[in-house]
Amino acid sequence: MPVAGIRPGTPDQSADLVIRNAKVYTNDPRRPRATALAIRDGLISAVGDDADIVPVVGPATRVVDALGRRAVPGLNDAHLHVIRGGLNYVLELRWDGVPTLRQALAMLRVQAEATPPGQWVRVVGGWSADQFAERRLPTLDELDAAAPDTPVFVLHLYQSALLNRAALRAAGFTRDTPDPVGGQIVRGHDGEPTGLLIAAPGALLLYSTLAKAPTLDEADRTGSTRHFLRELNRFGLTSAIDAAGGFQSFPENYGTVMDLARRGELTLRIAYHLFPQTAGQELDDLNRWVTTVRPGDGDAWLRLNGAGENLTWAAADFENFTEPRPHLGAYESEFEKAVRLLMEHGWGFRLHASYDETIRRDLAVFEKLAAEGLFPHGNRWLFDHAETVSPDSLDRIAALGGAVSVQNRLSFQGEAFVARYGAPAAAEAPPVRAMLNRGLTVAGGTDATRVSSYNPWVALHWLVSGRAVSGRRLAAEHNRLSRAEALELYTLGGARLTGEEEVKGRLTVGSYADVAVLGADYFTVPEADIPHIESVLTVVGGRIVHGAQEHQGLAPELPAVTPSWSPVSRFGGYQATSAPSLTGVHQAERVAEAVAASDEQRAWRQARGLALPGQGGAPLDPCFS
Repeated sequence: MPVAGIRPGTPDQSADLVIRNAKVYTNDPRRPRATALAIRDGLISAVGDDADIVPVVGPATRVVDALGRRAVPGLNDAHLHVIRGGLNYVLELRWDGVPTLRQALAMLRVQAEATPPGQWVRVVGGWSADQFAERRLPTLDELDAAAPDTPVFVLHLYQSALLNRAALRAAGFTRDTPDPVGGQIVRGHDGEPTGLLIAAPGALLLYSTLAKAPTLDEADRTGSTRHFLRELNRFGLTSAIDAAGGFQSFPENYGTVMDLARRGELTLRIAYHLFPQTAGQELDDLNRWVTTVRPGDGDAWLRLNGAGENLTWAAADFENFTEPRPHLGAYESEFEKAVRLLMEHGWGFRLHASYDETIRRDLAVFEKLAAEGLFPHGNRWLFDHAETVSPDSLDRIAALGGAVSVQNRLSFQGEAFVARYGAPAAAEAPPVRAMLNRGLTVAGGTDATRVSSYNPWVALHWLVSGRAVSGRRLAAEHNRLSRAEALELYTLGGARLTGEEEVKGRLTVGSYADVAVLGADYFTVPEADIPHIESVLTVVGGRIVHGAQEHQGLAPELPAVTPSWSPVSRFGGYQATSAPSLTGVHQAERVAEAVAASDEQRAWRQARGLALPGQGGAPLDPCFS
């Protein structure tokens, strides 16, 4: 049916989908702005205004009016534990975005009553005590009061976990349970565990405890992943690079996304990495992988991107900023063998490294291999995190053809970082501007779901404002990005890490039709509103995968969340709150408007003799005289 003057063209040229009446930010310097896009066979077939789109509108073309909203290239999270997150999503009570501890505990209380015997209530990442108005963690007594009989596990960043008494029993912790290496089970004066677990400095104790909770069966894992991907689509995410991680074995834990890809049911493009899981067995795993698959294997929806974010366990530092930087033992010998193996077989890799001390040691190994011609060698490789990387190390990374993926971990851990390393160090953590000034490929991500939230707009706000969720500004002015620069890290940046920059990250003819139409204009809203942005229409490969507000119902409906007691079925995922401009500031503006209207009304009444000057507009009414 014709829409606002657009009439059908010839069927053989017709687009499958047209988005018009939009403020399109193309991310293409040759044509940075447009008002309409046409999509055919999963690709963008035309970009321009209505006149450019008219010839490709056919009888079967779906035309969507964006109602003047901002449209941007689909977002790409360059470091997201999307596979692991999907397998567990419907089991988790998300405190992402919750503004008060009181609300968080109320959610926990309701969920504990709905959770059947044998199951746990799990709050697993995406939040920080700094986001709460109370600025504190829940107490163990509060957890016991909220859930006296249901096991409760609350993970706080990479720092600690809180367990109520029921969870201590379910996990089997007693006075005789020894502290593992790198972790502490806090005990009372009587020697009994209190329920507080501390990463000292590694998080293995926290994760191994969580692994004792029941898991989903295969059917529910599929549903959980589909609902998690739809939740990511809610924020305009259309791609992600999965960083693998602990307790994510290949191929077992990858089977769900592989099955969804085979059935054409992915709503997010995923490039994944392989992470050796067993210390001492890393080279065996890598040897097996490099002879069976190659980076780039797969398709536009699911593809292998390389190894990491660990290659050998001994080379990994930790990201618990409440603890001193770990001093790693000698690891270079096995690490060199792993890197050599990958480079000789054309494999790229990513490396978890929070501290410059680790990065310098890794670079020394790379420079040794560079003498043999293995660096730079055309294989994509990068460091992840790099909060304290030095200028000298950045120069060495550039010389070796590397890249960097940065995350907004300091949004959630910034206060702890400042307490240990000081405000000047936090102002440069990580030094994003210095990376860009060197011409390095830099990509943006979240490191969700265990530490940061998966909401990409929280990360974009951090890149632009330098503020943590506490509201404290951490990043120096020179280390903050413009909104366009930050968006490029979240679009083209990720595409460059997977070698897809020619088809992803821009809205140009021939690119993937991955688009997000935003509920608020990222480029013009007040800075504090950025974390509150959501997509009202998300398109991936030409398919509408999310619709909200006026576009509600355009995306296919998912099956109901299972199991029925899932926290997601009750609370959803990220807990959205009103943007600041729509709360306090907006309210003040409305009051000012009301006062102005009152002044106008008083002047009007005085001009007509209905009120006397100096009476503040009081009515001339004999009842009040």
